[in-house]
Amino acid sequence: MDYMGALIEQNDMLGELLRDADWSTPVPTCPGWSLSQLLRHVGRGDRWAAQMIADRMDSGLDPRAVRDGKPPADVPGALSWLSDSLRTLFAAVDAVGENTEVWTFLGPKPASWWVRRRLHEATVHRADAAIALDARYELPAELAADGIGEWLDRLVEEQALGRPPSLPAGTSLALRATDPDLATNTWTVHGGDTGVRWTDQPTDADVTLSGGTTDLFLAMVRRRSADDVDIRIDGDPALWHSWLELTPL
Repeated sequence: MDYMGALIEQNDMLGELLRDADWSTPVPTCPGWSLSQLLRHVGRGDRWAAQMIADRMDSGLDPRAVRDGKPPADVPGALSWLSDSLRTLFAAVDAVGENTEVWTFLGPKPASWWVRRRLHEATVHRADAAIALDARYELPAELAADGIGEWLDRLVEEQALGRPPSLPAGTSLALRATDPDLATNTWTVHGGDTGVRWTDQPTDADVTLSGGTTDLFLAMVRRRSADDVDIRIDGDPALWHSWLELTPL
């Protein structure tokens, strides 16, 4: 997947969604935020990652120390700042080399890891803006599928580093995408004593969610309830609800 190209597209779509909106509109999926704060969070996050890469930092950066971390007050200036935030990130990755290891909150990773991470940060926050504005939201199925995989990969690593397990040992949860022609359409998560692991092989699970990939992605990241979208739940729904409580963003 072309992560840079996809990130540019998501960034542009967020900008277009916000262009004529009232930026004081509250964002219900990010309590306490307005659309203005959402835009600042997204752009500053790109610049935060860029600065850590460019400066070859070996620890996390205080977001308040991000260079040019606040957008201009006017709408055209703020949208331009949002686009420039991406250019700053891409320039940093290009300067050090995409395979060069840099700091991440999961330990050293190739600089290109940040592009994929920022892409799925953008897909989620574009959903936040769409929900706030009651606008239609959809992702290409392959992009939504990659978002599910990226979220699960991070969860596995975070739990291996000490985050509490999100499934009881010996239990399992599965997502089954109904979109046609996906390279990966199954994500089966198994609980263990020290965390979860996942596989793309279809196996029986204690609870299975089936539906469109975008709906599954939004349910997984707690932007839409499975009850509010076209998702079928088979098995033990209590295990799904427990999973959501144990996987806060």
